[in-house]
Amino acid sequence: MQISVLTEIDKSETRVALSPDVTKKLVAKGVTVIIESGSGNKSNYSDKQYEEVGAKIIRTINETVLNSDILITVKRPDEKILQKLNKSAIIIGQMDPYVSKDLDGFVKYGHQFFSMELMPRITRAQSMDVLSSQSNLAGYKAVIDATSEYKKAIPMMMTAAGTIAPAKIFIMGVGVAGLQAIATARRLGGIVTATDVRPATKEQVESLGAKFIAVEDDEFKAAETSAGYAKEMSKEYQEKQSQLIAEHIKNQDIVITTALIPGRKAPILVTKKMLETMKQGSVIADLATERGGNVELSQPGKKTINSGITILGYENFARLLPTDASNLYAQNILKFLDEIVDYENLQLSINYDDEIIKGILVARNGQLVHPMYQ
Repeated sequence: MQISVLTEIDKSETRVALSPDVTKKLVAKGVTVIIESGSGNKSNYSDKQYEEVGAKIIRTINETVLNSDILITVKRPDEKILQKLNKSAIIIGQMDPYVSKDLDGFVKYGHQFFSMELMPRITRAQSMDVLSSQSNLAGYKAVIDATSEYKKAIPMMMTAAGTIAPAKIFIMGVGVAGLQAIATARRLGGIVTATDVRPATKEQVESLGAKFIAVEDDEFKAAETSAGYAKEMSKEYQEKQSQLIAEHIKNQDIVITTALIPGRKAPILVTKKMLETMKQGSVIADLATERGGNVELSQPGKKTINSGITILGYENFARLLPTDASNLYAQNILKFLDEIVDYENLQLSINYDDEIIKGILVARNGQLVHPMYQ
């Protein structure tokens, strides 16, 4: 059984698919792990660290790598590698499956593709949920970076010279990233409010000591899918919610936007008109720029300043904490490998009727097989 990890082709990607810690666990199970030299450098993992836990370091893509049983990636692999890779190999990573036209070109080589973003939200799969592990870090980092850009103190401070008012921090979208953002902002001493279209989030927000902001009508009460994701709201509801947010946001110092709808462009939550009402020196961190952004003027991968408002449009805030992000991602991968590898006989053992396998298997035998394509 051989597992390989190659350098990510996206030059802005700082993460690596396996950490030395997880590599050590795989080697202990009898698995041969091959790491391309330098692939962990951006995550602060050296070739020496991998070698010390039993991995084999390769400096050029050779026949050994191309005969791997499993290729693990963070994002989609290089198509040039797929052209040469053993056709019986499986590829595990984040395949961005909603961009189906692009994926067609990858699956034609016959490999099995498992897309970790599609992990079903069931109890047994929680330890494999890469979206949650990465979003947790992203929510934390977004608040840290936004407060760093903010030119004032965050908590209330009482001094002999006078009192400093606490910063007002508004979290838009209360998924994993949003909840972590709330917790982080509260720890820093801010006055925190949050909004989401899912009614179940109200209790979660309040349990963290923040105030919940939303139009709580009948549509709001039914605004969550069975999988726990937000539904797309009607234009009427969006208009009412937008009016409420417009009034609220003008008094905020820091805004964190995290709203995503699977398979769709990120909804615009903060319009140019709203930005114009915000106070000079306010900061917005947009966590949805990879899907178009929640802020009308945010630019993917960039920090911009508009009318005195700083907008952080970094693509994937988890990348800014690459050491931890890589290790958590690798831990998720390890839990999934435990489901599909027979370590006693060192061979693949995939139950295609299993709920997890059905949930994340995107392609097999050159065909897109996931239900979303049917």
